[in-house]
Amino acid sequence: MNRVNVLLLMVLMASCLYLVRVSYESRRLYAEVDRAQDRQHQLETEFGRLQTERQAQATPSRVEATAREKLGMRTATPAITQYVGLPAVRSAAAAPSASATAVSR
Repeated sequence: MNRVNVLLLMVLMASCLYLVRVSYESRRLYAEVDRAQDRQHQLETEFGRLQTERQAQATPSRVEATAREKLGMRTATPAITQYVGLPAVRSAAAAPSASATAVSR
């Protein structure tokens, strides 16, 4: 009977230690989840601020002003437009001989 009591006492002590460890781990995980939710809220707030800032920066008038000031660009007019012509088309005499060569292969 004495051995059974000692064995039961050891099992009881082991279960108590396990219970303490599990409750400590659950508190630690809860605190970690709470910190993660706080960080998520901070990131969502920053994301909203950055989206608003991006929309303010991307207005057409702001883009045009930045292009003029920083890049020295100006609006295209017919006076400064350069047109690039197409390369000369091969003569009609050269075209049949090329197609005849392709057919004979």
